[in-house]
Amino acid sequence: MIGIIDYGVGNLFSLSSSLSYLGVESQITGDPKQLRKADGIILPGVGAFGDAMKKLEATGLVPFLKEELSRGKPMLGICLGMQLLFQESMEYGSHAGLGLLSGKVGPIPTDLPDATGVGTLKIPHIGWNRLEIRKQDPLFRYLKEESYVYYVHSYYVQTEEVNILATSPYGISITGVVRKGSLVGTQFHPEKSGDTGLRLLKAFVES
Repeated sequence: MIGIIDYGVGNLFSLSSSLSYLGVESQITGDPKQLRKADGIILPGVGAFGDAMKKLEATGLVPFLKEELSRGKPMLGICLGMQLLFQESMEYGSHAGLGLLSGKVGPIPTDLPDATGVGTLKIPHIGWNRLEIRKQDPLFRYLKEESYVYYVHSYYVQTEEVNILATSPYGISITGVVRKGSLVGTQFHPEKSGDTGLRLLKAFVES
């Protein structure tokens, strides 16, 4: 069973539906007793970093999540959920994150040239983009050679190369997938990324 953390932020139904399609049982909950029984935990997230962090802290789950990670339980952060894993975000001021991974979250530059060289790329970064794998990882074992994933974000993670598994090009290298031990994160939405997203979720569930 996969536990999907319910803290008032995230596309919970889409995510649970994707897992159900894979034949994987999931439970949407904020109860640590139920999450402790889970084989893996997913931290989703949409919206503003500061508000989401306050809501997560209000659940009292932060110490629990750190304890479960110390025991090696697989955990996946998605979109804003991935950003919360890091030390700090500069979205609407400076906000402390969970500090599970080193690095910070900053705005995607607004002056990146588009394909014409005349205009600039649109922010937010919304839509399908190519996933460029930098390091082979069990999370990618079912992926096809040319894979595209779906992004919706205006801020991106800036972290050490050792944490980065894959990026996507958008004027700069957008950090797409990160890992540290049993902890992984995707800036894109697997539950919105069609067959590629399902393949990633399948690999996570099997980890």
